[in-house]
Amino acid sequence: MLLKLLGRYLRPHLPLVIGVLVFQLLQAFAMLYIPTLNADIINNGVAKGDVGYIWQTGGVMLLVAIGQLVCILVATYCSARAAMSVGRDLRRDVFDHVAGFSEREVAEFGAGSLITRSTNDVQQVQMLVFMGALVMVSAPMLAIGGVVMAIRQSIELSWVIAVAVPVLLILMGIIVGRMIPLFGKLQDRLDGINRVMREQLTGIRVVRAFVREDIERRRFGEANDNLADVGRRVGNLFVIVFPGAMLIMEITSVGVVWFGGHLVDAGTIEVGALIAYISYTMQILMGVIMVSFMTTMIPRASVCATRISEVLATDTSLKFPKQGIAQQPTPGRVEFDNVTFAYPGADKPVLSDINFTAEPGQTVAVIGSTGSGKTTLANLIPRLFDVTGGEVRVGGVPVREADASSLWDSIGYVPQRPYLFAGTVASNLEVGLEGASEEDMWWALRVAQADDFVSEMPGQLEASIAQGGTNVSGGQRQRLSIARALIRKPKLLVFDDSFSALDLTTDARLREALWQELPQTTKFVVAQRVSTITEADRIIVLDGGRIVGDGTHEQLLADNPTYQEIVESQLGAEATR
Repeated sequence: MLLKLLGRYLRPHLPLVIGVLVFQLLQAFAMLYIPTLNADIINNGVAKGDVGYIWQTGGVMLLVAIGQLVCILVATYCSARAAMSVGRDLRRDVFDHVAGFSEREVAEFGAGSLITRSTNDVQQVQMLVFMGALVMVSAPMLAIGGVVMAIRQSIELSWVIAVAVPVLLILMGIIVGRMIPLFGKLQDRLDGINRVMREQLTGIRVVRAFVREDIERRRFGEANDNLADVGRRVGNLFVIVFPGAMLIMEITSVGVVWFGGHLVDAGTIEVGALIAYISYTMQILMGVIMVSFMTTMIPRASVCATRISEVLATDTSLKFPKQGIAQQPTPGRVEFDNVTFAYPGADKPVLSDINFTAEPGQTVAVIGSTGSGKTTLANLIPRLFDVTGGEVRVGGVPVREADASSLWDSIGYVPQRPYLFAGTVASNLEVGLEGASEEDMWWALRVAQADDFVSEMPGQLEASIAQGGTNVSGGQRQRLSIARALIRKPKLLVFDDSFSALDLTTDARLREALWQELPQTTKFVVAQRVSTITEADRIIVLDGGRIVGDGTHEQLLADNPTYQEIVESQLGAEATR
């Protein structure tokens, strides 16, 4: 999976990869050539007292060293550009893909895991590209080339390398073998700590309301300790790598000097050749260490690549046609034709046999007990979910056949839990209509009954809004969300229990303003409060996912027991008479 992912994302940056390969090969050749030049200086210059030869060969060595430096700089630049580009492309594709997920796919992975996959996992793959491009070319070249060059200097000492290299490989193999399973656990533990942190930040008010601070601290502490435990075990293995490798390298160096000294004394090998042999031995072992170091990165990057590929390979359950219907014959009309909906894995449908039609300009309200399917019904209109049976039509077009942009442009949607983005009042309103004028913004705020408190905020339209709208009250957050939906003046407005945080006076003024300013807009209102929907043109009563009542407030109050029960529970028995 790692090779497949890298092949796909490195292909557009092939010139940079080729640049890394070429310049890394050149710098490896230069690095292998320098010890030979050094040996020549010692044997032919220093030993013979030939100062001219020393200067001449030293100059060549200096030029080779400068060339090696230039090659390293260019290779590092190309590698960094390639790695950063791969990381950018991966994050972009993961984000774009996740943005198309329905609630079903998001719940399947979990928000915490999706965050980890788009950040830390991508970073691990990105680091592998950067280090791999630099190391995986030069390290084998140094190891193989070093062996060849060392043998050229002295065949008699080759047995030292034949012993040192296998010992080093065995050490690295044992360490890497123990690291591989730990990397998978490490990413899972990162998912866990992200999930806990996100839940605690999102539910901070619930945590405090139920005095669960100590419990949540222990919960986070357990997740943190689990991550630290795996990280510590990985770190303990890393601690062994370099001291163990350096021990083998130093013992090898001592062995070369010891046995090489006897060969020099016997006249079998020259002093310069011995020094060159020591340099090549170090290069060989460093090449092996570098390859071994890369093998510790590959398993973790492989796990991360698999996790990223799982996200990219998951198709959203909401698939819009490439050539969807853009024109709506009857804008604002909503039709539910024998609609049934069940969540994946559920024992029974949330909605069954839903049939109704909302005509343009009508106000259609939906009411029912908790869990009756009101929000699910509202979510089917903008196609946040797909029906499992029947058909939903908006503007006379089946939502499954509609062009996504055209469908969503025709709908102003206010969710049950209003959410504001970090920025300003103006930037949040521009989410509803990009490039909206100040006049449009103040009109939407006025209709949503939000102009009074916005005009008192420092900066007014440029007033700061925190992430999630946490620096304004619940009612203000709802009104700003409503203004965001109104600003584009859509043909259809869907309010999913969007008046619940408003007092009765503000609720009444907002509904009156909506009716006056947008008389031709169809208004689909999900509500808990009876007072919000008494003036609706049509009220649909849900119970157990089925329509058990359909009519005006007066009609339902006269002959619908379920509606009568809801009214009585909120307004008292007198209201049903």
